[in-house]
Parts: sequence; structure tokens; C-alpha cells
Amino acid sequence: MIRFLLNDQPVSLDNVEPGLTILQYLRTTLGLVGTKEGCAAGDCGACTVVLGTLETGRIQYHAINACITPIGSLHGKQLLTIEHLQHQESLHPIQQAMVDCHGSQCGFCTPGVVMSLFAWQHSVQQGVAVVDHHGIADALSGNLCRCTGYQPIFRAAAKVCGAPAQPQFTDLAAQLQALQADADGEITCGDAHFFCPTSSAELARLLADRPEARLVAGATDLGLEITLQLKRLPVLIQTARVKEMLKLEDTADALYIGAAVTYTAMQTKVEEQFPAFAELLARLGSRQIRNQGTLGGNIANASPVGDAPPVLLALDARLHLRSLDGLRSLPISQFFTGYRATMLRPGEFIESVEIPKLKANEVLKVYKISKRFDDDISAVCFALWLKLDGDTIADVRIGFGGMAATPARAIHTENALRGQVFSEASVQAAGAALTRDFQPLDDLRASAAYRLAVAANLLRRAWLEWRSGETVQVMTWQPQVRHA
Repeated sequence: MIRFLLNDQPVSLDNVEPGLTILQYLRTTLGLVGTKEGCAAGDCGACTVVLGTLETGRIQYHAINACITPIGSLHGKQLLTIEHLQHQESLHPIQQAMVDCHGSQCGFCTPGVVMSLFAWQHSVQQGVAVVDHHGIADALSGNLCRCTGYQPIFRAAAKVCGAPAQPQFTDLAAQLQALQADADGEITCGDAHFFCPTSSAELARLLADRPEARLVAGATDLGLEITLQLKRLPVLIQTARVKEMLKLEDTADALYIGAAVTYTAMQTKVEEQFPAFAELLARLGSRQIRNQGTLGGNIANASPVGDAPPVLLALDARLHLRSLDGLRSLPISQFFTGYRATMLRPGEFIESVEIPKLKANEVLKVYKISKRFDDDISAVCFALWLKLDGDTIADVRIGFGGMAATPARAIHTENALRGQVFSEASVQAAGAALTRDFQPLDDLRASAAYRLAVAANLLRRAWLEWRSGETVQVMTWQPQVRHA
């Protein structure tokens, strides 16, 4: 049985299909139809709801996509929807600001926009979000609006950013703690099961007993199999409560990130140690995706266009893999064996990722090329690690995404750079070696010729930035705001 709070009311659920999404539960079971279904893929934000999660003794509010999140993910949490914001027949300040600033036209996206701004407002009050144009844009990065041009929505957000929390959203931490303790977090529905183990040992036993099981972390990719491919996934095992997979440890030599740590949770630590990587994470999906997606899921998914693997390849990260047979360690460079194929054995899972820290003479450059700045998949993702001896490249690793069937190192390109002075001539020679490393495909995101040209240009950009000591500014299109 799973237990959670719907607003401030306790709910217990069992005997429901594990693949039931939160959106389906809200609309078809409860009749709470304020939350909308737009894309059913976690892209448009119309389905945005807010989860209250108990973290370090208090509730943190995070916006998520209800359309791709399995119902079992609610265990021990608080669920808030657009219907819960009104208080004593008065609109929530965010709702009122949207009215006052004309932030809604057709209204289909509006509930999701309001819920994203609600979560952002609470983050501002807790001092973990910035009150400026960029902060608002980040909060709304996963919400598409075809009508307003966004400016009225931005004005509404700015109007309420400092408003106090509403009285109905009191601290329910003790209730959430009790809900987690009073239920096992499992769902059984005929031959279907949803499990919520709390340790790696328990997870390993479940996988050994049920080799057909699928692991659920953020479900930001797995959810698409349910909503778009209409698959029935009879056995799901969630990793969000496995304590070993939630560790975030900063040692003298490395950063250890548990495979179930979300991008949002790891952002600050990554920014401290790897600023270039942190900039990429800030563009990984949307705020809703980063609130649920995990580093372990991004790696295990083995997508050729996953954002994190190229950086981890460049940094020579190690994966710690767990099963009933114990723990083994593997360089990420040996992990990917083919298109969406990995070295994971039956019953094995990624427990954590070890990322060596940069030393004083080492440089990391990371770039993502996509059609949209926010919430888009890479056409090319490039990561360069350099160990320099003055101007000479003592060692180098280059990771690419979008260039092959797997995330991959550019070995010939690395060999062309290693031992050379980091100069325009060496960069040009290395760029020519890219054709020996990759024969990319033409697809909807980019042509093969474009990918090769961009890859060479990104290498040159890295050199230009290193030479100047400054970030090369790339022009981006900005919409013109017209005022009547």
C-alpha cells in the first residue's frame, strides 16, 4: 500500500495498476480535471502538479510532470494540484496575479503555469531560488504557452515573488514522516506490482527474484513507454527511497553521486566542482524534468543523445554497480556496448557515480547544441577535458553525444591533440581527425555534415575560450516585446 497527502488529506492506495500515472489518477479516478494533458511526454507542462517532499526535516515543493509519473511515486509525499490553491473562496495570489496581468488566454496551459510558479515562489521564500528574469524563466522552462507571448506571465510572476506563503500550506512534515513509516510503499494489482525498496540489498533481491522488473527513478524516459507506446509494465521497482543511491558525498579527490539523486539535488555540488557541467545540467530538460530525473537513469538509459554521459566520459568517471553478487566498479568508457546496450548484468544496477575532481592544471569545457535553449534534446553534446603543461596538452579526453550509436570518446581526435601545443594549428588538425572517429547519421535533429562541422567548431571554441580566458558569447534570438 502507498500512502500520501492529497493537499492535507491522507490517502491510501492499493490494487491499482502500477503504470497508472498521476495525471490519469487525478482526471479519471478523482475527477480533478484542472490538471491538463497536452503532450503526454513531459514536454508541454500542462500537466504540472507540485509534490511536497520531506527533505532534512522540512517540506520542499517541486513542480513535476504528472503525465509521465507513476502513481507509486507519491508514497510519503504531498500532492498539490490547481484545485488546492484557492483558500476560503479566494484565489491564490499567483492565480490573482495571472488575472490582473492578463496571463491567460485560451487557458489550457494556465493550471500548469500556475503550479510551476507556486513551486518557484516557495523556493524563493526558502532562499533557494533567484528573483530575477532568469529565475522566472527557469521556473517556466517546462511550460509552453501558444497564446500570451509569455510577457504577461512574467509580469504576474514578478508581482507575487515576495508574497508570503498562504495559511493553508502549513508544515505537514510530521504527517509525511508517519505516512512513510506506516506503509510499505508497495502496490499489488493482480499480477502487477510496484515496489519501493529502501536499501541496495533489498533492491538487489527484488531484481534477482523478478528479472523482468523495470527500475523507476524519475520516469522521465520510462514514462514515455507507458503514455506513448502504450506498454504495460507489470513490475516496477522505484529507486527513490534506496538510501545508498541517495548519497551525495564530496571527498578530497572525487564527487560521489548516488544513482537516484535528482539533477536538482546535485546541482549545487556539481556547480562547486564542475561549473561547466553545471551549466549543462541547467539546460537538461526543464525544471520539472530536473526535479525528477537522475544521473543514474541518464546513464543506464544509454541514449546516444543523453546529456550527462559525454561529460562523464571526458572526466573519466567510474560507475559502481551492485547486485546480489556484490559491488563492482567500471570506468564509464567501458559501459556502453551498443545502441541502448550496456555492460549491466542481469540483476545489476548502478548504485553510484564517482567523478574525479579537477586539478589545478586541468580544464573542462562543455557545450550543448540544440534547436531550443530549454527543454530540448542535443543534436551534438561536446565535453573536453585537458591536462596542460604550460601551453602543451599533456593529456586529453573528449566525450561526444549525438555522433554515434552510443555516447563515445573521440580517440583519434584525442591522439591528434595529445603532446601538442594547444594552438589553432593543433585544433585544426584535431578537427580533421573527427571523421576517423565518427560517421554520424542524418536525422530530424541534424545532418551528418552539420554534426561534424559543429563538432570541429566546438573544439575551436574551447581553444578560443582557453586562449582568451573568457567565455565565447554565442548569439541567441530574443523575442521582441511589443507594447500597445
